[in-house]
Amino acid sequence: MRKTSLLAAGALLGAAASFVAGQVDFGRVSVANAASPDTYRQLTLFGDVFERIRADYVEAPDDAELIEAAVNGMLTSLDPHSSFMNAKSFQDMQVQTKGEFGGLGIEVTMEEGVVKVVTPIDDTPAAKAGILSGDLIVGLDGEQVQGLTLQQAVEKMRGPINSPIKLTIVRKGTDKPLDISIKRDVIRIQSVRSRVEGDIGYVRVTQFTEQTFDGLKTAIDKIRKDLPGDQLKGFVIDLRNNPGGLLDQAIAVSDAFLDKGEIVSTRGRHENETRRYSARSGDLTGGKPVIVLVNGGSASASEIVAGALQDHRRATILGSRSFGKGSVQTIIPLGQNGAIRLTTARYYTPSGTSIQAKGIVPDIELLQDLPEELKGQEDATRGEASLRGHLSSQDGSEETGSQAYVPPEPKDDKQLNYAYDLLRGLQANGAFPPATDAPVPN
Repeated sequence: MRKTSLLAAGALLGAAASFVAGQVDFGRVSVANAASPDTYRQLTLFGDVFERIRADYVEAPDDAELIEAAVNGMLTSLDPHSSFMNAKSFQDMQVQTKGEFGGLGIEVTMEEGVVKVVTPIDDTPAAKAGILSGDLIVGLDGEQVQGLTLQQAVEKMRGPINSPIKLTIVRKGTDKPLDISIKRDVIRIQSVRSRVEGDIGYVRVTQFTEQTFDGLKTAIDKIRKDLPGDQLKGFVIDLRNNPGGLLDQAIAVSDAFLDKGEIVSTRGRHENETRRYSARSGDLTGGKPVIVLVNGGSASASEIVAGALQDHRRATILGSRSFGKGSVQTIIPLGQNGAIRLTTARYYTPSGTSIQAKGIVPDIELLQDLPEELKGQEDATRGEASLRGHLSSQDGSEETGSQAYVPPEPKDDKQLNYAYDLLRGLQANGAFPPATDAPVPN
């Protein structure tokens, strides 16, 4: 069994912290390049330090925790997305990819020693309690977060359903930290939401779980049934603040709008590790115009979809530059000891472009108008290129910092309403519809 996933730089909070970001390899791990005998002799250093800690540390340490920390330190020194998962975290990860888990409902990352909220998940306890993207979680039930790893902080935020937890939040624009109490709940992620907006089909994809393609197909079929024939002007596919998910679902979602051609390729360290994924005949929309919305919170699997539809001139990409995570991680199980998440490849759009540390540049760049309370504050979400130890872009050019704000009310959503106007012919832009006479990668 192989399962491939791509997720942004954060973890998904709940009974499962999603450390998913790559291929799940349940087979034997081959060693491509055996280390020299001198390298293995240097491992005695680890044993010497381990025994010295056990013998002389001021308090008796936990052996398993020491080893876990050493292994995780080795992996996290490589890049921001490689890490160790103990048995519980690995089990949680497998549960989360199914799209249902228990917890608060926020996507988080670690920044400057504290937990930073990437985005609250729609209709979850965190969203209902008023947690905002960019909030810094500095305390959990009165205990400081400083000094905890991301995994440790995530585990503290888990707990029995209906049990309360107090988050201490530092928020831009507020003078003092905020204490917000939230009751934990089962988080059921409906990764696809849709509605008919007059003569346009709107589809929001929040992340890529095992149910995403089925949800997308159901949504498109219902919209086409509600608006048959020429009544339907086109589709808006909203990938803003979508942190990613399963690669096979990103491929399937891209394929839903394409009839042929390459969707994405992954390239590892060795030439024989290149994999190419291509579209099959059959456009679920019947060839209707498509506009895809992205922003600074659109990452990884979201960028695969946007990149494929952009390169094939199938959709116009609108919004702000995406996050820029262009790497693939392989989940390698370690029996009863958990698993490691190891970066093993970069992915490339159909034109052969790596978006690592750069992101997808929209065909139409359009920023949101900020409300008064956010004006004058930094509104750009830091991208992949801002993460310590990130993989460098292959051409040396890197970009980070892109707006991720989405107004809570659709009427105030400048990007969404401009997309509607383009589809209805009320606005004109040279990027819409895409130039069909331009070369298309195959």
